[in-house]
Amino acid sequence: MTDLRSAKILSHRRNIQRYARLLATELTDLERQYLHKRIAEEQAELERWAFQSPEGPAPTAVVAEHFVTGAPAIKNDVGRQAPAD
Repeated sequence: MTDLRSAKILSHRRNIQRYARLLATELTDLERQYLHKRIAEEQAELERWAFQSPEGPAPTAVVAEHFVTGAPAIKNDVGRQAPAD
């Protein structure tokens, strides 16, 4: 998992650097907007991978999955059922 994580982080960093270099060239406004958007997307992915622990998903990902699927957010949590009407 660590090798994949490191590779992903490096890949996103290189993409950001590449887009930043392209921003230093002559571009149309549309091209410039596209590159800014791509940099923001790559930065978000970089942060997601950088803050994810090597042992598993980041805590926020587990909590988000809990809200979407109802799966236990922690080991002792058996999930709470809505009260029956």
